[in-house]
Amino acid sequence: MLLAVAIKAGTQVDIARRTMLSPATVSVAVRELAAAGLVPDAKTEGKGRGGKVSLVPVDDVGVGVHVGFNHTTVVARRLDREFDQVSVRVSSQGVSKGWHRALPEVKEMIEEAIEGTGRAPADVLSLGIAVPRMIDPRTGAFTPPVLPPWRPGDDPADDLGAWLGVRAVIDNDANLGALAEQTYGTRENAETVVYVKASTGVGAGIIVHNSVLRGHRGMAGEIGHLTVDPDGTVCQCGGRGCLETVMGADALIAQVRAAHTRNSASGPETLEQVIKAADERDAVCMRVIQDAGRRLGHSLAQLCNMLNPDLVVVGGKLAETRLLLDGCNESLHRFALPGAVADGGAFTLALSELGTRAESQGALVLGLRGQENAGSAPAQHPAPSA
Repeated sequence: MLLAVAIKAGTQVDIARRTMLSPATVSVAVRELAAAGLVPDAKTEGKGRGGKVSLVPVDDVGVGVHVGFNHTTVVARRLDREFDQVSVRVSSQGVSKGWHRALPEVKEMIEEAIEGTGRAPADVLSLGIAVPRMIDPRTGAFTPPVLPPWRPGDDPADDLGAWLGVRAVIDNDANLGALAEQTYGTRENAETVVYVKASTGVGAGIIVHNSVLRGHRGMAGEIGHLTVDPDGTVCQCGGRGCLETVMGADALIAQVRAAHTRNSASGPETLEQVIKAADERDAVCMRVIQDAGRRLGHSLAQLCNMLNPDLVVVGGKLAETRLLLDGCNESLHRFALPGAVADGGAFTLALSELGTRAESQGALVLGLRGQENAGSAPAQHPAPSA
């Protein structure tokens, strides 16, 4: 219960909904925490069950790390602070050149983020890691096939956890984006949430009744490897015509460059350049991103017909432009059952509220959940001397 409060302060009703515990159980637990001096006493402060439950000052820090292909984001937060009061470090370097080449910079970023909270690495209680790959929930290892740039034997959780001296936990970044959106977004009461990360690759995280749907081997939500063109390009997964081959970063860059060669204009080299040009009304880049949204919407329509989610959130680098959502919305309503995506009903399609921090924020939540399962808890901050 204490770590549930550390994840997000809230009323007893909020906590009961997030933890799926009964209100009576939460009420008893909060009274016990207050008696132990770990949360303020509601009666002393004149608050009832409707009052916000938060931690007293603690030294402990939670850390979330998102290691993408071409970027890394680290967030660190003192556990007595609000979820958005985080120390953030961002790098344009990811794991594209290999994990062991990325590891030194990731460690440096973690140290800097922790220092930004006013604490030290020794104060870290939890560490969660998000990666754009399938993770076996039974072992915490990469699910075969281990696709480049990762290699068999790479173990970010073991490497970073041993370095910090904590139990690190790891999961797919789309799963953790979904976890963050449900925990910290305005639709936290949504029962079934789908979070789509559209960036270098494409993946989806699915939450049902506050639980991440990982599947038997952690392969649930691999929407990027749905076949959209049986005669299309071969994907790095070994399949042909996967969604990722038509709307992943490499595919979009190639489409723009092919169109630009006709007028001798130099083509973009990064996804960021494609997005920037689209925002500046470049006709080719606008069309490419809108078409990517339509492709995504077609695949999401099938997912909505199967899962009937309350909320679909689109995140990742491509979500920085509204053009993707416009195209997605068009195809979603064209191909999904009307009742599954009815406007004005329970269904919502939206851009990520947490932006490019969603996956790292979700990793921080995962790290705390991992400590909860391990039986650890924050240490109370010593009272100031008189």
